[in-house]
Amino acid sequence: MRDADPALETLMLPLAEGRLAWPEGGALFLRARDGWPLHAAPRPGLVAEQSFRPDAQALEASGIALATPDDGRRFPLVMLLPPRQRDESRALMARAIASLAPGGRVLACVPNSEGARSAEQDLAAIAGPLETISKNKCRVFWTAPLDGPADPTLAARWLALDEVRTIGDTRFASRPGVFAWDRIDPASQLLAEHLPVDLSGRAADLGAGFGYLSVELLERCAGINTLHLYEAEARALELARRNLAPSASRAAIDFRWHDVTGGLPETYDIIVSNPPFHTQSRADRPDIGRRFIAVAAQALRPGGRMWLVANRHLPYESVLDASFGEVRTVAQRDGFKVIEAVKAMPARPERAPKPFDRTAARNAHR
Repeated sequence: MRDADPALETLMLPLAEGRLAWPEGGALFLRARDGWPLHAAPRPGLVAEQSFRPDAQALEASGIALATPDDGRRFPLVMLLPPRQRDESRALMARAIASLAPGGRVLACVPNSEGARSAEQDLAAIAGPLETISKNKCRVFWTAPLDGPADPTLAARWLALDEVRTIGDTRFASRPGVFAWDRIDPASQLLAEHLPVDLSGRAADLGAGFGYLSVELLERCAGINTLHLYEAEARALELARRNLAPSASRAAIDFRWHDVTGGLPETYDIIVSNPPFHTQSRADRPDIGRRFIAVAAQALRPGGRMWLVANRHLPYESVLDASFGEVRTVAQRDGFKVIEAVKAMPARPERAPKPFDRTAARNAHR
């Protein structure tokens, strides 16, 4: 359980102070996170929805039921922690209203540093007047009882903001909120350009996103026969399934909703990665990238190769040197660096000398 989460604590404040009553029919919590404020009082009927694997696992571990997205249920209260990406946030607000039972309310909270005032204005635009509390450098706001959106046309337009679409003139499908959702990430593109054609065997893509690197790996390296995509964000992984569909006959492909920092269940000959280095709130977390590297080293077979791209300033060299036998910088451009790291082969044990045969030695001198 999280020790401190100001947004979650502030979200629950209207309920803790009695400004809102917990409804008998329970509540749906979109983009939910676990933490002590959820457990400070009984919350019967609470159902959470979370597509980010580490947060989903934490919710399950604390005993909170996870919902299936868009299962048709309606709730008297829908709570949400809107994401930073505004199109995704607006679509989530519209879906929150669509998930309400008649007379239900939407309750949301956003940190001031992540656009609280704009998010409040967005919810008011489709739901009507709100009540607001500011605390913990956050704003929590909630609607009056609703029987649908105050502006149905705007709500419908915002729901459509989260639809899957093609990135420019590429073949890749994407949607708001996933990493580099509206472009080909230049760091991943730099890595793809330098992947050698001789990569072969079993491969894994760590933090695969919508599947760009995986597609490039299969197209450039004919020797790859197995490819596992590991991604913590389920919304991105569903896009990867779509983007890899034309390659289904090319190799044995598997898609895994998985938190890489917890380790990998299998071993590989090749690992590619553009590892994350910040949290969902955009706070810098270079330790996540370092953990990706350490996990890759553990999962590679001796002689296996990791191809990695990262921002040039990120301090990955120490863990690379400690985890791999050979490390070299292959390319640097536009603030990024491409690195190849090869796992050391186990040292050959020295042969023990043969025992001295005195009889043979005597015969040799006769």
